[in-house]
Amino acid sequence: MSADNHNIHPLITLASASPRRQELLQQIAVTYEVLPVDIDESHQPGETAEQFVTRLAMEKAEAGYQIQPVRPALGADTIVVLDGQILGKPVDYEMAVKMLGMLSGRKHQVMTAIALCTASSKLSLLNVSEVEFAQLNTQQIKSYCETEEPFDKAGAYGIQGTAAQFIRHISGSYSSIMGLPLFEVAQLLRQAGIDILPYNYSK
Repeated sequence: MSADNHNIHPLITLASASPRRQELLQQIAVTYEVLPVDIDESHQPGETAEQFVTRLAMEKAEAGYQIQPVRPALGADTIVVLDGQILGKPVDYEMAVKMLGMLSGRKHQVMTAIALCTASSKLSLLNVSEVEFAQLNTQQIKSYCETEEPFDKAGAYGIQGTAAQFIRHISGSYSSIMGLPLFEVAQLLRQAGIDILPYNYSK
């Protein structure tokens, strides 16, 4: 439901070019205008994984709102964390193979932070989910990396893609692992006065 394609008044600005995040917003009927932003995503010394991912989400939301201050701007960032080590997006085939080898047969965390910037507030929430990989052999890892699917995804895999066959168990939010925790998105929007689906919780 990007405003560019649907002539629908957008509720928010999505400060991201991610097609997965766009699909997820459509799932909960949030209309949006896509506005990719460019920020420095370097990790700062002494910054925890939680602080890092939350800061990036907020900086994206702030950048989106500064460019288009006519509606709330939503920013998001996702990282994979294994034993405290942040695994970002692999820059090449070799790095993707290495990352998947590290994840093979083990549990890791997927952290997705979201932030909403409006004229009067800056709000953020963090979702932490756990993913357990099956034991992968070298050929499985190499074959997957040859699909080029891993290269724009934190941790070198996408749960919604071919790598779903590697995932033994998840604990947490599937949409968050994809890149946008929909429960938390709805919470932030309601806090900002945007009720996308009015619901009587007393029933």
